[in-house]
Amino acid sequence: MPLEKARIGLIGAGNVAARHADVLSGFPDVRIVGIADPDSHKAEALASKHGAPTYGGHADLLDAGGLDAVYVCVPPFAHGNPELDSLSCNLPIFVEKPLALDLATGEKIAAELARRGLPSAVGHHWRYLDVLAEAADRLAGREVRLALGHWLDKVPPVGWWLDPELSGGQIVEQAVHVLDLARVLVGEVAMVHAVPAAREGVDWATAAVLRFESGAAGMLATTCLLEHKHRAGLEVHAEGIALEIGETRLVVNGEVVREDSGAAKQAVDREFVNAVRGERADIRVPYEEALRTHRLALAVAESARRGEPVTLDGFGKGALDG
Repeated sequence: MPLEKARIGLIGAGNVAARHADVLSGFPDVRIVGIADPDSHKAEALASKHGAPTYGGHADLLDAGGLDAVYVCVPPFAHGNPELDSLSCNLPIFVEKPLALDLATGEKIAAELARRGLPSAVGHHWRYLDVLAEAADRLAGREVRLALGHWLDKVPPVGWWLDPELSGGQIVEQAVHVLDLARVLVGEVAMVHAVPAAREGVDWATAAVLRFESGAAGMLATTCLLEHKHRAGLEVHAEGIALEIGETRLVVNGEVVREDSGAAKQAVDREFVNAVRGERADIRVPYEEALRTHRLALAVAESARRGEPVTLDGFGKGALDG
């Protein structure tokens, strides 16, 4: 029997958690029953808005019980224990990207999810864009030859972002959305070679060449030097067609053919809630699928660090440690 109301706890009370809380509170079949964050001011501000109790840490939230699922909306460096502790309570998890700073943490979480057979979802909401479905339809039957990805933006207003030991850098923390689009529309990547514009801290910019398993060529350009987001999206070129897709619209052969409805951020939460409630659900990015994109982002970041190509075949924790 479906749950009358899915009781959801949030681990993290930052901007992304607040966005999810606003969406979830609008669902008649959801109740937010707790918000955990070591920053008591943030936790209390978000909890008071949604009529939920606050907790100083995720362990306190889990110990309080009465949960049907957990959202893990923490900075990259804080992933791992919140997910594993939630799974030890047999709770489905929604995890915001990026999954972690490394691959081993994600693999451990994925293995535990598989062992328990629990629902999961990751916040790659671009998979729910109306324009993505149309782009895939227009590319059907065409062999993609070239993909050009961009994330040209500013430094986000959080103190940990400029420390790569905390954020993982721009590729892992932001451009992972574009890499996920590339996997959907072009396929898996076989090799990456990234060149950074290095600085003390995160790289100011990165340019990367990608070779897809299909034989297609790709490029990714990122920067955090700007005062506002200039461009974030993916161009895909096949015989007779050039697509440009971002979070708001689809451009085909230079003409805007569709504006996105803007419903993707609601859809990603709605489908996870459906799964938690035991109803039919369209979860497009379960944790294991997101781990494939995370692995690609880490490979690009690792190539930039090493200054040499990285092949995806066999890339894993040993490669990161090397």
